[in-house]
Amino acid sequence: MGYPENMLTNDEHVVVHKHSHWKMIFWPTVALVLIVAAGIFGAMMVAEEDWATIGWIAIGALGLILIVWLFLIPFIKWQSTHFVVTNERVMYRAGVLHRTGVDIPLSRINSVRFEHSLMDRVLGCGTLIIESASDEALTFDDVPNVERVHGMLYQQIDEGGQADFYYPQRSQQPRPTE
Repeated sequence: MGYPENMLTNDEHVVVHKHSHWKMIFWPTVALVLIVAAGIFGAMMVAEEDWATIGWIAIGALGLILIVWLFLIPFIKWQSTHFVVTNERVMYRAGVLHRTGVDIPLSRINSVRFEHSLMDRVLGCGTLIIESASDEALTFDDVPNVERVHGMLYQQIDEGGQADFYYPQRSQQPRPTE
């Protein structure tokens, strides 16, 4: 699913749209599997008891609470985190109830670099660091394919600088070069 078009300006288009790396939901997924397995085991253990119905209800309620707390909330947070590079800016949006967002115009970016540990390299993710006109560099952790995103972002910055920020309208012909 692409980034919502109503969040973009008229001539803006998405170049890269990423969620955080899947490693962010690895442990919640392990917790989901363990909770389901424990629930099945518990249900089998109380099946022959006189109070089996009450036991099943208790196991189901506890399992549901744990699944929501340990899996569903982290999954929704992961799903609602967006790192977007367009031809005009870098956008970061995160959160469900408490939304936060950062927009950085490409013209304000001074440098872009990435870092990744050995484990990040194995998993195919890393940290993207963008230095802009602000005092402090912005760090985006767990960006999938960070080297590719770094290259695409640099290309967008470079193309913007070479084109002198001139984007011809669809009905116009490109300006002749001198």
